[in-house]
Amino acid sequence: MPKTYCAAPDLAPLLDGSTAGELIPELARYGLQQLIELEVAAVLGADRHERTEERLGYRNGYRPRSLTTQVGDIDLLIPKLRAGSFLPSILEPRRRVEQALYGVIMEAYICGVSTRKVDALVAALGSQSGISKSQVSRICQEIDQQVQAFLSRPLQESGYAYVYLDATYLKGRLGKALQVCSRAVVVAMGVNADGRRELLGLKVGDSETEGFWSEFIASLKERGLTGVKLVISDAHVGLTKAIRRQLQGCVWQRCRVHFARNLLQRVPKAHQGMVTAALRSVFAQEDAGEILSRWDDLAASLAERFPKATELMNEAREDVLAFRHFPQPHWKKVWSTNLLERVNEEIKRRTRVVGIFPNDASITRLVGAVLLEQHEHWQLEGRRMFSAESMAAIPELEDLPALLSAAAAEVQDAGPR
Repeated sequence: MPKTYCAAPDLAPLLDGSTAGELIPELARYGLQQLIELEVAAVLGADRHERTEERLGYRNGYRPRSLTTQVGDIDLLIPKLRAGSFLPSILEPRRRVEQALYGVIMEAYICGVSTRKVDALVAALGSQSGISKSQVSRICQEIDQQVQAFLSRPLQESGYAYVYLDATYLKGRLGKALQVCSRAVVVAMGVNADGRRELLGLKVGDSETEGFWSEFIASLKERGLTGVKLVISDAHVGLTKAIRRQLQGCVWQRCRVHFARNLLQRVPKAHQGMVTAALRSVFAQEDAGEILSRWDDLAASLAERFPKATELMNEAREDVLAFRHFPQPHWKKVWSTNLLERVNEEIKRRTRVVGIFPNDASITRLVGAVLLEQHEHWQLEGRRMFSAESMAAIPELEDLPALLSAAAAEVQDAGPR
């Protein structure tokens, strides 16, 4: 049986007048070292100097290893074996996102970013020793291979009825002068035939132009994106034009949250609370006909005092209310880009420590690692966003034009209100 070791005599001096900054790292080191000794004893079937018939091997000294923790860098001793190798489970390679983050930070050294700033970033992660350039090269290579495999994987043949498109912006260096520029990071999320979410891809570029979005959507189609019936996004001009060009036949849902912001810009601040409450009442209805009626009533009530707001409501009516052509249980999750916005918030949280990226490749590496981690979490979680029965109730592509035509006729029959 492996013997237990009492560290009390060694730690006792630290309890007399030591600060928490000295005591806590030492406690962590003793605890981790003891776990390592117990683990290697279990692997060998015997403790140090112990004679037993169950022994499977022998030790051969130690090798030093530094472990970065939340209390700083801790120096540990890893037992070496005469035959084979031993790596404690507590020293398993870091998670993908942490590896990618280290790769981005250390690449900043190589690209000439201020070493003082990078040192501060490394210290903020709890590491004073940092990592070597060879480690950076290995980490970057491994992460890039995993991220590129994820971003270039074939998409499901069963198709994605719902596709969410959105963009966020990060700071990056560009050109020979390494000038700091705003970089657009666009992300696509889809809901497959089983009602499960998938992150489909990302792309980094200068801005959200029609050409940039068209290239991104075309790359998704080349990988097998099919069966799209509803695209949810904001009303960015370049994006909407790309959707019409690349995803013909599908319905476009204008994000109700972004629309509300646009609407309130046409209403004086003193009346924005009233308009916001009235707009929420429109989406609180559970019947498509009642939603249309409430929308038109609100537009008419604003016509006299806020004609620009009414004009916007009339123009955006069908786009903001496109969700009503789809199963009612889906409405709350398809009438806005909130589901994808949460992913973008996680991207912002994980990239905030970097601040300014050294190049576009480093943005793709870290953001791709975040998306891969989130995608795998959804797959392991196994939870459906929509039931299979409700997914089967989504109208077929050939039926959508008829639904839209009927809606347009309904608008004309209603006339001005």
